[in-house]
Formats: sequence, structure tokens, C-alpha cells
Amino acid sequence: QELKVNTDGIVLNDAPFQTVTFCKRYLNQEEEPRIDFGFFNELPEKASDQMILSIESALQSCDALIINQQVPGSLDHSSFLQKLNQLLKKYPDKTVLMDSRDYSVKIQNIILKTNAVEAARLNGVDAFPADIFSDEQIIQFGQALFDNNQRPVFVSRGEFGLICVDENGATSIPGIHIVEQTDPVGAGDTMVSALASCLAAGLSPEEAAHFANLASVVTVKKRFQTGTASGEEIAHLAQDASFVYHPELAENIQDATFVERTEIEISSADRSNGIITHAVFDHDGTISILREGWESVMEPVMMDAILGDKRPTLSDDFIENTRKHVLEFIDKTTGIQTILQMEGLVDMVREYAIVPENQILDKFGYKEIYNNALLVMVKDRVKKLKNGDASVADYTVSGAVEFLHKLSEKGITLYLASGTDQDDLIAEATLLGYADLFNGGVSGSVGDVSKFSKKKVIREIMEKNNLHGHELVTFGDGPVEIKECRRIEGIAVGIASDETKGEGLNPEKRTRLIRSGAHYVIPDFSQAEALIDVLFKD
Repeated sequence: QELKVNTDGIVLNDAPFQTVTFCKRYLNQEEEPRIDFGFFNELPEKASDQMILSIESALQSCDALIINQQVPGSLDHSSFLQKLNQLLKKYPDKTVLMDSRDYSVKIQNIILKTNAVEAARLNGVDAFPADIFSDEQIIQFGQALFDNNQRPVFVSRGEFGLICVDENGATSIPGIHIVEQTDPVGAGDTMVSALASCLAAGLSPEEAAHFANLASVVTVKKRFQTGTASGEEIAHLAQDASFVYHPELAENIQDATFVERTEIEISSADRSNGIITHAVFDHDGTISILREGWESVMEPVMMDAILGDKRPTLSDDFIENTRKHVLEFIDKTTGIQTILQMEGLVDMVREYAIVPENQILDKFGYKEIYNNALLVMVKDRVKKLKNGDASVADYTVSGAVEFLHKLSEKGITLYLASGTDQDDLIAEATLLGYADLFNGGVSGSVGDVSKFSKKKVIREIMEKNNLHGHELVTFGDGPVEIKECRRIEGIAVGIASDETKGEGLNPEKRTRLIRSGAHYVIPDFSQAEALIDVLFKD
């Protein structure tokens, strides 16, 4: 009441009762097994009857009712479920959404929210928490549950989003790519409340699912707390959300489908048909491999920044866990501007709180340290090129330069966009001999996020040239350019290049690119003619 929470209908239990308590423990920022209390209470008849009265009052006065049950045995009074079913039958048009671990099949006339494992169990499958089910399997589970109750069913899938089944069939809502570390506490409750709010407001189940997906992601990004999501936060995420495409295919290369007699993988069949007139290329890892190994330079820079001079006093396990988080961050942010990666580093340094505040650098300070370390490696390679000890082919992805020439000859307007600093980008593209092919422009980082981003470059190309999505193709080896291309409904080609060799497939890149939404994935440009045939339908 002090917090202005509506307490109408709360039932006070005068029988012996342990307050239900969930204790979530963290050790070295890693989640430990939870300790729970209050799981052995019984529901007495008096409290049962009072709950039924409170629920009926809510059904009469509210637009929607949520039944959220987590504690085993909490509704195990002999007549409670029978009375609840009779009550819900009286209000068949009322929106009643249920999220229950133990009673989903025992209560009728409800809209069901469950998760993939629970949906499997409700269909008689002996499923375990770590089990992963495909879209097709979950749709089958959801359809069976819908057929049984004739009410919408929502099946949450964690990082893979959720699936909605109603009278119109099944809709898969993709997961949302999250760069930050996550904490799932509160995400399920957020999803339930978001679904109920939308349905009560008259939105369709599919619309409610999209909204709830966004709301739950806002929540999981809030660590070490029971997260919540405001309308402003949800709207902000909706403007910039990056979806996760085809997660099962991404993880299972044996399921890959290729253009006949080629290494061109068809990873997404929803490409728009049209005539391509403009093409955007990422640089590092897509065309150039002058900076191959940048990740191995960034990792120690980040580790030193986070651990400072306290490294000798820290346990091996803690250091390895920190390294794992750093590598995950680098992997998730491949393709964005270095300055943004350094912003993330500043946040990590503060979160770990090992280095004193007065010793923490800003993003520009960390970027300078990283750039200086990286340029030692790059300058050595540049020297070899200039001295004739290496050729352009040694520092470019196989077939990339020839492919650029072929597109140029077809009259395609070419653009180069990279998170590398603008001056360095121009110098390296010039050194490798193809800068002048980019008649649309060369865009790199200028240290000001408001003035450059791949999103900004792609949007400006679309607007200035009055393009439709199918008229733009984007080539890249990182998630950023692929995701931005998908946002504008362009054609996305992922380059899963093995940069150590300059040719052949890097399976980890393939996974990352498919999840980002690539329509096609290629190991390199060695099959340029076939790729042109696919893209231009020649």
C-alpha cells in the first residue's frame, strides 16, 4: 500500500504459512543454484473460498485476469480447481491468461502462456530444462494445446523468441540479439503482463506476442534485479531491435541447402525479387584481411582494462570467466565501430569494479591503446606489401577484388562502409587497389556515432536514391551490416571467410551470419560468376 500497489483481493492465510522466497545467489558475477523457501504450504478451505471470491470480483471489474502459479501444490485444495473452472465458464468472453507450472491442463477457458519444455511435457514428451526444440516441434505442441482449449497459446523460447498459436494458425516471433550480459529474473512475468495488457486492449494475439517479446528483452538486460519494462524502454528497443533468424539452421551446418553445384548456401528463403542497382560492402573480413587477428589484439586490451594490476591476486577461474565474457562481447559486436566497442569496455570495467574509478579511462583512451596495438600488426603487413614481399592476394579474401570489378562493370553503384577509422580505411583500400571502384563513397568511423554508423549509411543510400529494399545488396562478415540490411528489406550476403587463409569457410562466422539474417552465406568470392547469377538472376 505504501508503494501504491492495489491490494484488493489479497487473501490472508491464518493457517501455518511460510512466506514464499526465491533466493538467487551470485558468485563472481556468475549465477549459482537458487535456494527457495515456502514450497510446502497447504491451501486451507477458508483461503480457497476467499480466493474464488477475489477472482470473481476481478473478473467483474477488470479487462483481463492473470493466473500466475509457480509454487508446487499451491492450488491443491480438493474443490478449488473445480470451483475455478466453474467460475471461468461463467465469463467465457473475459481475457484470462494463465502461466502455470502445474495446473495448465486442469484449468479450462484460459489463454495459455508456457515455455517450450513445459509445452513438450503437456504433450506427453519426457522433456528436461536443457532440451531444445525446433520451430516445427513447438508449433505442433502449441497447436495441440490450442485444439484442446480453443484459446490462444503462447510458447516462450528464451533467446529464440516465442511462438503464438491461435485460430489463424502459428506465428513464430524471432528472438532479439542482445549484446549485453543478461539476467532472466522477471522476464517471464514481464511477458505475461505484456501479453495480458495487449489482449485486454484489443490487440491480436500476434501483435501481443511481438510486443511481449520486446518487453521481456528489456527486462533481461537488467542484471542483478527483478527487471521491469516501461513503455518508453519498449518503444526505444522497438526502433533498434536486431532479430535472431533461423537459430536451428545456424547451429546445424548439416542442414545447409546450397545452390546446385556451388558453395553458396541459401540460408533464408524470404528474399525479395527485383533488380539490384546498389551494393554496400563491409571491409575487414569481407574484402580485406590486412587486419586479420584484430580480435586477438582487442581481447588482451580489454582484459588488462578490466583486471588492472589486480590480476595476480585473482583466481584462475575468475580470470577465465572474465575472458569468456570479453570474447562473447567481441563476438557479438563484430562489425560495429571500434568506439562503440570501447564504450562497452568502459561499462564492463565499471561493472567488474576491480579498477578504481579514478583509473578508468574513457572510450577514447581505451580506443587509443587498442589502435596502437593493432597498428603494430597492420604496419608490418603494409610494409611487406610496399616492399613486394606480399601481394594484394595475400591480404584480400579470395576472389573479392575480381568480384568488385565484375559488379562495377555491370553498372552497380558500390559503397564501402566500415567501423575502422575513415583515414585508415581509405589508406588501406587505396593500398590494396580498389578504393576507386567505390563510386558511391567510402565511409568509416569519425569518432562521432551521430555522424557515422552502418545503419546511417544504409538508410541514407536508400533515401537519397529512392530505393526499394530489393534494389540494395549488402556484403559483410559481421552481424551489424547484415542486420541493418534486413531492416530495410534488402538482400544480405554473409561472407563466412576464414581470414587466416583468405579462403574457405569459418563455421563460427556462418552461425553468426545466419542468426543475423543473411539470405546467402559464402566462404569467399571464388565462385563469383555463380553468385552473380544467383543475385541478378542472369
